[in-house]
Amino acid sequence: MTFARDADDAPPPFRVCFVCTGNICRSPMAEVVFRDILARAGLQERVHVSSAGTGDWHVGEQADARTLAALGRRGYDGTLHRARQFEADWFDRFDLIVVLDRSHERVLRTWAPTELDRSKVQLLSAFDAGHSGQIDVPDPYYSDAPMFDAVLATIERYVQSLFIQLEPAIRAARSSKKGSAS
Repeated sequence: MTFARDADDAPPPFRVCFVCTGNICRSPMAEVVFRDILARAGLQERVHVSSAGTGDWHVGEQADARTLAALGRRGYDGTLHRARQFEADWFDRFDLIVVLDRSHERVLRTWAPTELDRSKVQLLSAFDAGHSGQIDVPDPYYSDAPMFDAVLATIERYVQSLFIQLEPAIRAARSSKKGSAS
């Protein structure tokens, strides 16, 4: 069934999903940081942001306590997060699937049913030209609080770079819709 859209309706939001292993450390950090950047830019209504894991070990759980603490120390709130697993039939739901390391990239590209879906899967570090050869965002799960802080700082830098690349297209979509109403 197709629904008619009013001329005043905004274009559909751009849809991004951040993916790590269990969806309790890195991908929730990226989701929370990206939401914050979008809100500060006034674009939170134009982008749907979520996160998931490749595994199901933590489905339904809050983010790791160390993730929440690291986020809190930087002024973010991740307490509403609940872990979920990425499902192969979700590819149609997203325009961009941002993975935190190459193992996630391999898994999701294997799950992708089409070449178009495989092309949606991108490493977060690829958006930051200055990533200094650090392709994978390290998994802090088996480490300590300083490692969580370091990983969050890396994610903040990479997510800011992602936003800088997406922002012109997001703003253009909003502007072209406003300009097309007669």
